[in-house]
Amino acid sequence: MNTADTYKNPSEMRRWLVVMTAGALFFYTFIQMNLLNPIGAELMRVFGISARQFGTLSSMYFYGNFILLFPAGLLLDRFSVRKILLFALILATAGMFVFAFSTSYTVASISRFAYGLAGAFGFLSAIRLASRWFPPRKLALASGCIVTFAMLGGVVAQAPMELLSDAFGWRQASIIFGILGIVLIVLVFIIVRDYPSDYKSEGGEKNIAKLGFWRSIRMVIFNRYNWLGGLYTTLMNLPIFLLGTLWGSMYLTQADMLSKVRAADVDSMIFFGTLVGAPLVGWISDKIKLRIAPMFVGAVISLALIFVIMYSMHLSFAILMILFFLLGLITATQVISYPVIAELNSPLVTGSAISIISLLLMASAFVLQPLFGWFMGLHWNHLMIRGIKIYSLHDFETALWIMPIGFIISIVLSLLIKETHCQLKYKD
Repeated sequence: MNTADTYKNPSEMRRWLVVMTAGALFFYTFIQMNLLNPIGAELMRVFGISARQFGTLSSMYFYGNFILLFPAGLLLDRFSVRKILLFALILATAGMFVFAFSTSYTVASISRFAYGLAGAFGFLSAIRLASRWFPPRKLALASGCIVTFAMLGGVVAQAPMELLSDAFGWRQASIIFGILGIVLIVLVFIIVRDYPSDYKSEGGEKNIAKLGFWRSIRMVIFNRYNWLGGLYTTLMNLPIFLLGTLWGSMYLTQADMLSKVRAADVDSMIFFGTLVGAPLVGWISDKIKLRIAPMFVGAVISLALIFVIMYSMHLSFAILMILFFLLGLITATQVISYPVIAELNSPLVTGSAISIISLLLMASAFVLQPLFGWFMGLHWNHLMIRGIKIYSLHDFETALWIMPIGFIISIVLSLLIKETHCQLKYKD
């Protein structure tokens, strides 16, 4: 049976339905990852914590995620993706309810850690299924669409979370998101299957056992392009992890003097930009049959955009909306690393190889989010209003320098990665 026959039976709609439903965990954990942003000041007041402690609370998600990411890739290469996906969604939903009822900083941190563990399977499970339900020529587009679905979760965690929190309180808003998790569990159970009905591997899943556990790990770890691509994605993702996920709303309310709702609207534009940009840059890369050129251009433009945001004075609400949208749109070139790594590794270890990207992403989050808070506190003048710490524009600018440094490194990294021309380049 040739490779093309593998994909004949399921309709195009069925393929997309299965893969995007599998992306529900990625979507849901993206909500969980980002929901502290609009309620940050309130949580700092309720738990009586500093900016550094708040950064640590947020990073507990990434600690949990980091621990399981590489094992997640190994598990998904070997066992039922559907069963693992369901278990992870149940854990994420349970963690959401624990967070909603938490009465202490410690319990809230444990809940963040729990759904961080679940989030380790988010993107990897969806992309593993995509590699079975789609032919290779559509994998970049599928990857972009899965990321777009996750960005919708980031959008939901911004202004909608702010509105729900204002209307009902952050605990009740969290309970609503817990109920959403139950709905997603039911949908995944009904719709997602591991394979198309007539799927036959060209030796892939069968040969993974013959390859051997330790050899497969060595193949992934000692491929330098996995680390270069992973680091590129990590640094291009900084606007999401530092602004979209945690500090953006506080920066816009305290430094740019926007209202909480308007700040959430601006911050969500990073996710809208990535939502549009992820499938767009994937399509462009496939169309021109180049990977490295779009990655290089994306890093250069992102560097220019972050300097405009940092040092342009008295920007209007509309201009901020445009700039944050463009920042999300252009940094979406990070998604090109996924097909690049798939093309530079054996198909037998796709899940494990791509887990390197996620591993570096999560490591950066639990290091850089608290580091951002630490930089903010270096010259803080101890101003507090109604129990909330107030930071100056200079405090934020000091911390924001993490991003331009990251983009400069990304430019260099893009030049060190091998061009694949959208073809499998792996050689034994």
